[in-house]
Amino acid sequence: MNQLLYNKLQILEPEGVKLQELERLRAMEGPLLSWYEEHARILPWRENPEPYRVWISEIMLQQTRVEAVKPYFARFMEALPSVADLSSVPEDELLKLWEGLGYYSRAKNLKKTAELLVEQYGGKLPASYEELKKLPGIGSYTAGAIASIAFQIPVPAVDGNVLRVISRVTGSRDDILKQSVKKAIEEKLRAVMPSCKTGSYNQALIEIGAIVCVPNGAPLCEQCPLSSLCVARAEDLTGIIPVKTPKKPRKTEEKTILLLWRNGKVAIRKREDTGLLASLYEFPNLEGKVPEEDIFSALGVREGKITALPESKHIFSHVEWHMAGYWIELGESPQKNYLWVTPEELKKTYSLPGAFKAYTKLIR
Repeated sequence: MNQLLYNKLQILEPEGVKLQELERLRAMEGPLLSWYEEHARILPWRENPEPYRVWISEIMLQQTRVEAVKPYFARFMEALPSVADLSSVPEDELLKLWEGLGYYSRAKNLKKTAELLVEQYGGKLPASYEELKKLPGIGSYTAGAIASIAFQIPVPAVDGNVLRVISRVTGSRDDILKQSVKKAIEEKLRAVMPSCKTGSYNQALIEIGAIVCVPNGAPLCEQCPLSSLCVARAEDLTGIIPVKTPKKPRKTEEKTILLLWRNGKVAIRKREDTGLLASLYEFPNLEGKVPEEDIFSALGVREGKITALPESKHIFSHVEWHMAGYWIELGESPQKNYLWVTPEELKKTYSLPGAFKAYTKLIR
């Protein structure tokens, strides 16, 4: 369907008269659904929008690109095809499946929720927006996505893409990082949601934000089915809207990563149960950039063969790690409670977060 036909589906504003905001939002329905029918990307979780699959895909897609999620989703569904499977999987095995996706608390909340579903909901996700929101790791957006896509319940699913699209369509200069603004947009969309095709409606808004009204760079207004309704486009405000408060600068932390080898095995250790990367495995490391001549005394050993490794950087949401590294072959074991594993065990069994990727790949 071309842009001219999309425009014919829209309610155009009479010259000198502006549509009221709810009228403008109601006018999106026809163009949105028609555009989505023609342009929706073929994605594995859309082929069979069963509640469990929708839930897993939505959690994986948080803070992660669609293309990156596809192989993880396929692997996860093969290993854990049901709520019952997820509820009973050992945590280390689950985190290994999740390895590389980041934000590991998402995976832990998946297991917590699966256990609750088995105990309280007969192993199934509830067909209720309000009940879904009570589950660990499921907020208003994820609950809206599951409810509308899997159960066809007419509730909105407002993520960053939808906030951007609706802000531009309505010409709003409210700060979209404020929870009050998100809640207000949810209520406005709830008032105009269609009674059927609710999943397609929500996915159409998300899809437009992902591939047309894009998060980085200029929006592709000529491809947008909502272009004739868009206040930001009409008033040349797409470079200003959406409004977002600037993020605080990330804190920088320096670390020295140690690849300790002894008898063909490398040392790893488990992180604390709380905080950043909680309960995940890591290579032993020291705070700051420790000079080579101080490494052995820091380990409490007398000697070994040491080789400097390339430096690396990893960016979390609020902190950056700047890392130096050493490959160290030891004749004696450090007086530390390390777990010594073979490269094969590291590959198949133990989950190391992406922060250590530059060093993990040297072993694999």
